[in-house]
This record gives sequence, C-alpha cells and structure tokens, in this order.
Amino acid sequence: MHIAPDISALRQDDQPQRAAQAAMAQSVREWRSRPDVAQLHEELAAFSSCRTFAECPLLATLFEDANPAAQIFVEEYVSAMAAAIGRHPLGQIAMRHFADGKVSNIQLARTARTTLMLVALDGVALARAPTPTSANFSPAESWDHILAGKAFATLIEARPPAAPQVEFHRRDVLLLPGKVIAREGSRQTMQIGRIEGRLVTLRLVRRHEKPGPAREYELASGRLIHQAAGNAAESRLEFMVSLLGRMGRADAAPELADIALEDWGEGLRWEALRQCLSLDTATGFAVLSRLAERSGDSLAIPAQTLRRGLVDLHPQLEEIG
Repeated sequence: MHIAPDISALRQDDQPQRAAQAAMAQSVREWRSRPDVAQLHEELAAFSSCRTFAECPLLATLFEDANPAAQIFVEEYVSAMAAAIGRHPLGQIAMRHFADGKVSNIQLARTARTTLMLVALDGVALARAPTPTSANFSPAESWDHILAGKAFATLIEARPPAAPQVEFHRRDVLLLPGKVIAREGSRQTMQIGRIEGRLVTLRLVRRHEKPGPAREYELASGRLIHQAAGNAAESRLEFMVSLLGRMGRADAAPELADIALEDWGEGLRWEALRQCLSLDTATGFAVLSRLAERSGDSLAIPAQTLRRGLVDLHPQLEEIG
C-alpha cells in the first residue's frame, strides 16, 4: 500500500495536522465575522424566539421561492471553505458535519431552537437503498430551499396528527432549484423517491418550544410503531429514570412520582410512573390513581386502563388508591 509522504510524516510529527486544523478554524471564524453572516446569526436567535420571517429580513430572503440570495450565500460559503482546504489539504472544516454515503450535511449555524444547514443527497446511493416502509414525524418546523439537482418527492401528512392510528394524505412534488418546501414536522414529512444526480438544499429547522415526542408510523397501515422523546434533554432524563429503576433505587420513588405528574412529555412521564410502580408499589399506585382522575391529561385514559388491570390482578391495591 502506498502512503503519501506527507501522511507518513504525521506518524512522527502531528504539528502540520494541528496547524492545518487551527488554520481551518480561523477560516470559519473569518467567515462568521462577515457582516451578513453576523446578521444572520442574530436573526436566527430571534427566529428561535418565535419571531416571524417578516421580522428577520435576511433569513426571509434565503427561504423565499426563486430568490437567488440563498444560492449566492451558499456559493460564497463554499468558495471560502474550498479555498481554505486548498491552502491546508490536511485540515477538516471546523464545523459540525456528517456523511454516510447517501446523505451529507454541514451545520452552518445553530442558535437555541434553530439550525441552518447545507444538505446533499446522492441519487445513486438513494436508488440502492430499500424502499421506505415507515414515515417519521418530528416536533419541528422545517424549510428546504432547493439549490441544485432534480428530485421527485412525496409530501405525506398524517391525520389526525399524533394519534395511535393515522390516515396518510399524499401529494407528489417536483423539486427543482429555487423551490422552497415548508413543513410542520409533527404532522408532515417528505420522502424523496428519485434524484437525478445530487440534490443540494439549504435547510432551516426550528424545533418546537415544548416539543412533543417524535413518532414513526407504518406506511401500509398508519399504525404507530415507535415513539421517542422530542428533545435531547428529555431523552437523557428518560434514560436516567430507567437506570434508577434498573439499579433498584427505591429512594428515588418520590422524585419519579413528581416527574410523572409534571409537565414533561408523555414518554418520560409514563416511564417515570412505570419505574415508580416497580420501586415502590404504594407510591406508584397512588400516583397512577391521581393520573387516572386528572381530566384533560393525555395519560388519564391509559392510567385508568392500567389501574383497572392491576386491581383485577391484585385487589388489595384498591386500598391504596
């Protein structure tokens, strides 16, 4: 196997690599210091606070149908990063990025609940992938401005949203440069069917202020097949709740009871209730009974069903709740 001399030299001295990476980081700082990019960061922060496009003029131009501003903005970014790589071929772009052979993306900016990224989909790799059998819906708004390529896609809407069983309403769309596709992710998703070449988009995502769970539905039946916490913080907390249960930490039951009754997502609250029942039956069943009696609580009906089932199996529980 042939190893280029400059790569081989890194085995003895990684200073060139560290210098190249420092230079790449500097190139990103220089790009972000541009007046228009600095303004964009300010507008992204405002947009995270539920501002509208009308209050964010630069951001609005980037996601306006047929407006060349998005193309110019991305071309200037790519030119700046390509020039930096040309000067430092051992360096990597000092921005969060991902690639798996089918999808590639670079995170251009992120503030609070809003993320701006450049996304590329490879048509050849997509054609080799299995046909999707499910559709995913996430608690976020998104906008895609098509910059290059051509694709045939389907917009899928779940009705009613967030239900255990939904009906799908489909609309075929042709994705061409200049077109902007907006979606409310908790009820709408887009599946790409075929791409001619490579599809490149500028994507804006704004997560819900109080995100519900992400849901996956089977396309053939509309049946809910998977549900997960809609934000990382809640997902981490759900993991910790499960861990407390596996550790047998009965002393944590009061805290788990509080989580089950507080304003968290359904998945986290139900997991807290489940672990509370496992660790301390009396505390858990008392919380279950309170949930079953709460009007307007989304967990009230499941709690009633669980309570009846437990009482049928263990009649003595009736004395607790």
